[in-house]
Amino acid sequence: MFNKLKKVLFHSLLGLSVVAVAFSCKNKADGESQEAAAPAIDRANMDLQVNPGDDFFKYANGAWMAANEIPADKSRFGAFDELQESTNQQLNDLIAEISKDSSAAEGSVKQKIRDMYISGMDTVAIEAAGITPIAEELKKIDAIATKEDLLKEMMNLQSIGISPLFYLYADQDKKNSQSVIAGMWQAGIGLPDRDYYFEEGEYFANMRNEYLTHLKNMFVLLGEDEATAKASADVVFGIEKRIAQNSNTNMENRDEVALYNLITLDELQKTAPNINWKEFFAAIGAQTVTQINVSQPKHLKEVNAMLKEVSINDWKTFLRWNLLSNMASYLNSAVVKEDFHFYSTVLSGVTEMKPRWKNVLAVTSGSMGEAMGQLYVEKYFPAQAKERMLKLVENLKVSMGERIQDLQWMEEATKTKALEKLNAINVKVGYPDKWRDYSGLNIVANSYVENVIAARRFNVLFEMNKIGKPLDPLEWGMSPQTVNAYYSPNRNEIVFPAAILQPPFFFMEADDAVNYGAIGVVIGHEMTHGFDDQGRLYDKNGNMIVWWSEKDSTEFANRTQLLVEQYNGFKVQLQGAEYGVDGDLTLGENIADLGGLLISYQAFMKTEQAKSTDKIDDFTAAQRFFLAYAQVWRQNIREQELIRRLKEDVHSPGEFRVNGALFNVPQFYEAFNIQAGSKLYRTPEQIPVIW
Repeated sequence: MFNKLKKVLFHSLLGLSVVAVAFSCKNKADGESQEAAAPAIDRANMDLQVNPGDDFFKYANGAWMAANEIPADKSRFGAFDELQESTNQQLNDLIAEISKDSSAAEGSVKQKIRDMYISGMDTVAIEAAGITPIAEELKKIDAIATKEDLLKEMMNLQSIGISPLFYLYADQDKKNSQSVIAGMWQAGIGLPDRDYYFEEGEYFANMRNEYLTHLKNMFVLLGEDEATAKASADVVFGIEKRIAQNSNTNMENRDEVALYNLITLDELQKTAPNINWKEFFAAIGAQTVTQINVSQPKHLKEVNAMLKEVSINDWKTFLRWNLLSNMASYLNSAVVKEDFHFYSTVLSGVTEMKPRWKNVLAVTSGSMGEAMGQLYVEKYFPAQAKERMLKLVENLKVSMGERIQDLQWMEEATKTKALEKLNAINVKVGYPDKWRDYSGLNIVANSYVENVIAARRFNVLFEMNKIGKPLDPLEWGMSPQTVNAYYSPNRNEIVFPAAILQPPFFFMEADDAVNYGAIGVVIGHEMTHGFDDQGRLYDKNGNMIVWWSEKDSTEFANRTQLLVEQYNGFKVQLQGAEYGVDGDLTLGENIADLGGLLISYQAFMKTEQAKSTDKIDDFTAAQRFFLAYAQVWRQNIREQELIRRLKEDVHSPGEFRVNGALFNVPQFYEAFNIQAGSKLYRTPEQIPVIW
């Protein structure tokens, strides 16, 4: 099922796709630095025949794109995937070392990582077991006879990380950031987005038909005959379509104010009386709940009505599907292949499954993120990378402060509060100062599904245990081995896991132009999220309050509308139809890309390299800055995957993150002598001035 929860928690650089990789300043095998193996800006990756003013994305990355087909096991392939391919092996080597350590003490982190991985790689046992590892859970569903039984089983599923109708999680109170409350987010659909159930056109009609076939096939694997399985598929699709009809759109889920609906437990009981909420929260380890933020009230009200109106037998069918779909990746090959066929091949165009070790590695790392992360940073992450990163962050803070001071459109009172917020941004780099305790997690060597369920139950309890307690300022939202970065508006902090501090983002040995153009822009991007159309609603303490003047709010909206219109103009032909970037949906990320470029470039201009006229590989310092930014987003992507992302991702595709943002930077025009008449040229009046 598609999990949209990360959209609630923070604004990440890469959005829904999180890639686990490892960092190494030097190749341990031969001692040669990665920078020595390939230049930071490689002319061989560029298509110098393209006019940079017509398509800078192709100019910077065209030769690389032509030489790198998308592997059969991927929906897209780009700079991030290159990192994954070159460094996942390092993580695998780390697990291989742990797996050979038979002396690891029982209950130790190494024992748990070892046995989780070993159980996942034991395909003989997994094949022999078939779907029996979930047989007990299926019996519980089959035994449902009353509404009370139904709710108890939903509680049980929720406790093992399966959310048939809604996600429950620990959430900061948006208007009292030091308070941890319960949060509720809509769930219940198996297609990537609610619009897949209603969108007209051949492509989406085909997706719905393919989904119904997938549902039927999965029920056959549960033991139903073809006719019964088809009827079960229709039941599930009907329930999901009704849920989707009453779910928020992606755009509605960008309205921070509308998503804040804080109510007491008693008020929740009155809003959705068909669930005993006190009993529900107690069953999942959240006995301390007194308040909850219901992000999408209309979804909850519809779910409440459906609990009364949908038959018990139909709900049992729906829960069987939820259980099987959520556990499909950990079962026998027939289930795995059917799950892969729809969710990877049909929806994203992937034709070949990844090697099993990569999937099991991802599950192990995801289940015990900080346990794996602690071992990972000890082996791969150098202290000097963190030191240099912290210096870059400080330089960019100064740069952004200067830009705020120089804004002509903002009133002084708002500027003062903006500067206070900027100076209050907390910065986390590399890894947590306090590691999470996994002593309560029991992992065995002989049952993969049992281990997955144990890890899920452990993580749900960990999440629920935060509710009603003071906010932990040391907690991280990503593990160190994650290539990504994020800004949390509720915490007013930017976080850079260790794994992002590597090429093409960060080069220990490269020139300033490259590092400011890549990781510097990432830093500026995350800082700008504090001042985008969502982040600006929060003050320096992470509380959602009005701190802008009405005049400045209006001016901000007018200026960002120009950005919306620009990105709405990016269109592509896919599967015989035209699709486009949604400028409103992607506005926050587009603001952050532009802000990141401007802030980092201003900081770069204070370096010695920026003041020099020297060239490296025939490129000026300014040109290297912009090329470094562009190469970060190089990629090839399958049409099905691009359609999916255009529908649901708040990030613009890589091509438009380059061609959209760079042509709003005046210094870029100077660096590459972009002239009027070039396809992407914009007049000064067409360039938005925001931050």
